[in-house]
Amino acid sequence: MPTNTIGANGEILRDARTRYVQRAEGGAHGAFEAETRRAGGTPRAEVTVTRGAAPADVAELLAVDQAEAVVVRSRRMYDGERLVQLADTYLPPFVAEAAPAVAELDTGEGGIISRMAEAGLAQTDVVEDVEQRPATAEQAEALGVEPGDLLLVITHTGRTAEGRVVEVTRHVLGRGWTLRYGVPLS
Repeated sequence: MPTNTIGANGEILRDARTRYVQRAEGGAHGAFEAETRRAGGTPRAEVTVTRGAAPADVAELLAVDQAEAVVVRSRRMYDGERLVQLADTYLPPFVAEAAPAVAELDTGEGGIISRMAEAGLAQTDVVEDVEQRPATAEQAEALGVEPGDLLLVITHTGRTAEGRVVEVTRHVLGRGWTLRYGVPLS
């Protein structure tokens, strides 16, 4: 089965073909923890949870007014001591009401996607838009690049079978990432 790898030079191959299926593997609290362990790394995350406004494009995806408070899970994700990505997750109010654990620091085995599924909000469709964006001053300082350097940014949008958006996560990747996606042809 495809898996993520971390090369001897520290480069990370993120294989999306198994990412969301094996998120609770070995008691992991989400995909990053499971995939980093599987690749031989040492996952660690610093998490803050707040309520606030989402960026305009995220609010539009969530179908909420930009002034409406959503749950914001901000994470600094490490392999050992090396910061490898920044990830901000935005959850609409109805998700936090149905699955209150998504607003906790420790969301338990399988992470927020598992808590949503338990509350009847399973993600059945995921779209990930990958683009290059210039690093903000804050991102540059955290990831060890220059402000304005182009970084890979993944905007993950998760929907239920009914088409409701239950999560938007923006992953900002540090240096040394390769993204792998598979496309079923039959």
